[in-house]
Formats: sequence, C-alpha cells, structure tokens
Amino acid sequence: MSEKTTSFAIMGSGGVGGYFGARLARAGYPVTLIARGEHLAAIRKHGLSIEGPDESFTEKVRATDDPADIGPVDYVLFSVKLWDTEQAGRACRPLIGTDTAVVSLQNGVDSEPMLASILGAEHVMGGVAELSAVIEAPGRIRKFSPFHLARFGEMSGERSARAVRLEQCLAAAGIDADLSDDIEAAIWKKFIMLVGMSAMTALTRMPIGAVREDPDTRAMLQEIMAEAMAVARARGISLPDDLVADRLCFIDGFPYEVRASMAMDLANGRRLELPWLSGAVVRLGGELGVETPANRFVATALKLHVDGTPA
Repeated sequence: MSEKTTSFAIMGSGGVGGYFGARLARAGYPVTLIARGEHLAAIRKHGLSIEGPDESFTEKVRATDDPADIGPVDYVLFSVKLWDTEQAGRACRPLIGTDTAVVSLQNGVDSEPMLASILGAEHVMGGVAELSAVIEAPGRIRKFSPFHLARFGEMSGERSARAVRLEQCLAAAGIDADLSDDIEAAIWKKFIMLVGMSAMTALTRMPIGAVREDPDTRAMLQEIMAEAMAVARARGISLPDDLVADRLCFIDGFPYEVRASMAMDLANGRRLELPWLSGAVVRLGGELGVETPANRFVATALKLHVDGTPA
C-alpha cells in the first residue's frame, strides 16, 4: 500500500463518521477517530468493525476523546448529532491549521453557518452523506445498504485545490465522492428527503417500505417534503421543480426495511434530531411566511420524545 500523508480527524465516530474513517484508514491515510465511552474503549482494544451487506472488515484506527491529542489536520469530517454541533464545533479548534477544511456530513441545514461562526467561514466546507449505518455495539458499525456516498463542496462553489484533493482521497478509499459546485442546493435536496423519511418512519414506527406502499402515508410523506421544498424556495435555494417527485422515486428504490436514524433513535429511547428536521421546517417557514402544517404536526406529535423518552 502506498504511503498517504493527507490527514483526517473524524469528529463523531458513529455510523457515518466511523464508516468513512475506517475506510480512509484502511486505504492508508492517517486517521484519528474522536469517540467517547464504551465505543472509544472498544475501538482502542479491538479496532473498528464494519458489517454490511457488501463488506465486512475490522480496522485498527487511532482513537481519542480529546482533539488536543491530535493537533492540526488537513480535513475534519464532522458527523456528530445535530444537538452536539456547537459543543463539538468548539472542540474542533485544536484541529484547525492554516488550510484545514471542516466538512459537515450532518442531516440538517443549520450546521454550516454555526460552524462558520465558531471556526471561521474559510474552514467550513458543506457536505452530505448518503449512507445508512449505525453503531450496533461498541466498536461495531452496521451498514444497512451498499451505497456510501459523500457529496461535498466549498460554500462559495469554488473548485478549490483542497476540495479536489478530498475527492481524490475519498475515491482512493473506495467511497463514492461527488464534488459539488452548489453544495447548498445538495444539502437542501437531502434535507427535504430526510425530513420526510425521518418524520414518517418515526411517526408510524414502520420501515420506509410500509410507508411508501400505503396511499395515505405515502401522501403524507409527499406533503412533508413539499413543505420543506417551499421553505427552500422561499430562502432562494435553486432546486428543480420536480424535486419532490424525484425524491419520492429515489425512496421507492430503498430496501423495504430502511428506517431513518431518527426512527431508530426513537425506538431506542435516545434523543431526537426533530428540532433540526421537521422543527427546522416549521421554524424557517415561520420566518419566511410559509405554511407548514404537516411538519408542525410531526414536530408536535413527537415533541415529548425529543429528550429521549422511549416510544
């Protein structure tokens, strides 16, 4: 294996961050996972195991709970839960060098502005991950489907040298990489779909296959996405007219058993990202004068579980 010197820190080593970090480390890049508790202890002792429908491997990866142990890196892949964004963003400060890029791979539309306010806009690159994976047990990540795409880009749309290098690194690690010239639009495209999937698989406690096959739940899924689309348009985001229909068609291609991570968090009594998903649609809709009754229903119906009350 050839020597690779581009360095990575993974802030949030759950399903998304852990998978990408393990892949990069397996390809020979210097990678440090930032993790906590039993997950950290298991990674240090046994390595990080990836189990999926198309692959199974265990990779020894450096891991710590203190970013100050790492120092400046070339890239920070930022994939913590949305409620941890501010705290984790501040914890990233020791990782920042002159040209470090912090690439958010989170679910919402609020992360990039928040990270820019903490770390400086010049260090923030937008991104989305199309990957269904969770921590199945400490030190073990379960990947549910074969796709593993990272889409990213400079917020300015510039095709910078560091963005091109990141694309090359991810591709070398066997990760599908897409360097976008309009990452804000890409973030909203994923957000619109995820808001719908998160809402309906959590509300119904059913996989997406059941949701999309019933005409009533399918119609509600479409309505939730259409409201998010209206909010995006009101914010001036450039999106195609047929985006909701396109996303619904994309959802039709998912394995029957797929559930959004929020639905899995709900089932396991964990905190929910609800305030940054349907809750964000309601909040932004209120600011922009866009009615969002379906998302308001979702935000209200799940509100009492936000802090982790078991369903």
